[in-house]
Amino acid sequence: MSKIYKVSGMTCGGCAKSVTRAIQRVAEGVTVEVSHEAGEARVEGPHEPADIKRAVEDAGFEFGGAS
Repeated sequence: MSKIYKVSGMTCGGCAKSVTRAIQRVAEGVTVEVSHEAGEARVEGPHEPADIKRAVEDAGFEFGGAS
């Protein structure tokens, strides 16, 4: 399963790293690529979208759903 999710509120590479770590904690074994410039996170591998939403919001950012 590969999905791209919109993430708002990221302003730098550090923000992208925070989102990456948060997603990897809730969805072990997935590949995560986060771009603060594009405002998105690509998650490849088995995961639940609700877990991604929770991870993004717990990290302090806004989850915009799948694109």
